[in-house]
Amino acid sequence: MLDLNTLNSNTLDINTLRQVPLFAQLPDTRLQWLIEQGTELWRQPGEIHRNQGDAADHVFILLEGVVKITQKVGNQEVILATYDKKTLFGELPILMGQEYFWAKGSAVSRCHILELPNQAFWELLSSCTCVMTMILRTMAERLQEVQTISQHREKLVALGTLAAGLAHELNNPASANRRAAGQLQETVQVLQSLTLKLSQQMGKDQQSFLANLQRDAIARATMSAQLDPLTQSDREDEVSDWLEAHGVANGWQLAPTLVGAGLDINWLDNVKQNLASEGAIGDVITWLEAILTEARLLDEIEHSSDRISKLVQAVKDYSYMDQAPLQEVDVHDGIESTLIILNNKLKQGVVVTREYDRSLPRISAYGSELNQVWTNLIDNAIDAINGHGQLWIRTSCENNHVLVEIVDNGPGIPPEIQTHIFEPFFTTKGVGEGTGLGLHISYRVVVGQHQGDIQVISQPGDTRFQVRLPIAS
Repeated sequence: MLDLNTLNSNTLDINTLRQVPLFAQLPDTRLQWLIEQGTELWRQPGEIHRNQGDAADHVFILLEGVVKITQKVGNQEVILATYDKKTLFGELPILMGQEYFWAKGSAVSRCHILELPNQAFWELLSSCTCVMTMILRTMAERLQEVQTISQHREKLVALGTLAAGLAHELNNPASANRRAAGQLQETVQVLQSLTLKLSQQMGKDQQSFLANLQRDAIARATMSAQLDPLTQSDREDEVSDWLEAHGVANGWQLAPTLVGAGLDINWLDNVKQNLASEGAIGDVITWLEAILTEARLLDEIEHSSDRISKLVQAVKDYSYMDQAPLQEVDVHDGIESTLIILNNKLKQGVVVTREYDRSLPRISAYGSELNQVWTNLIDNAIDAINGHGQLWIRTSCENNHVLVEIVDNGPGIPPEIQTHIFEPFFTTKGVGEGTGLGLHISYRVVVGQHQGDIQVISQPGDTRFQVRLPIAS
């Protein structure tokens, strides 16, 4: 089988290379030097030219065809750029000092490519001012485009993470509401039937007694403290035995509700003594248990609905919905909204300690973007401790700045990495394992948008990100 590279070899000449706008002004001798320094190859449609994570040891001159640049994020590939013929590509990682390509290049159509080693590329830049100027201008434009795509992607991925966590958080109270509503419907039917039966059997005095009994039982339930499991079990046995001794059917089913409401056998004795008919004790106790169950279910629905309402409000506060982009904000509000949104990850085993200086003034800020910073920092801290450990959030005033510290007790960031973590596209994660640290986006928000500062201090057991935001004078 013939090698396509061999079949197409020796087809490149200086006239073909001069058609690339970047090299249009170069003399023939320099063009011939480029051909001699480079390696000519072909790629068929769909063929991978370079993989994400490969060594960034060449730049590429695309003579024919179209190349697509993609980055793997989780199980998806995000398109970063598409390069047409007669252009240079692959220069960004080289000029940014990256050791590996942070994206993959693959042929869309049949491609004719000249690969140029890094050493030859740097020599070309140093010897040809016109080439250097054009490459740097092109690099700046491409870097801005890729960073814009990266920023939007980071926001979308973060939104997806938050949405997944929020869905989980909303599912619990929603499920509790649905379950309580179903049980409440059954309880109301039982209660209506018993109420009608007792009203027909008892006179006005007995009905008045039952009304007082109802109020007293609900009041006791409201003030009742939760018992430890052993005490709860012992009292349920006592009440169940009492009910059985007085001919109350299914007493073992009624006992947990009665004990949970703070009712004991002395209270039950008083009920029995005030009933005109001893045979009515079963209906009265069953009626009381239904009333207490109804009250408990209504309380559950109220708490679940309140939880849903707070989650919705947290999302609204987090996104600063219906508010101007630049406004006076309290950093604590944004941090608390973020913690609520991330609660699904925190509750797995993260202990959060808040050390807030509540006297801090409001600052002029882009609230939604600032919350993205808190999200990135807190989410990274949770990942650093694998969801089990300590997280401290501290606020204070420092030299006319608000200082926010996010601290975790994870393994720390190696010193050789600390100087790179705010660089574009830098990540400590493997190919396809995640979206990176999101710290370059945080840097741009804090430093670029808010004229603040963000730093990291790290050693094993103590990693702290410090965000300083100016207080308006």
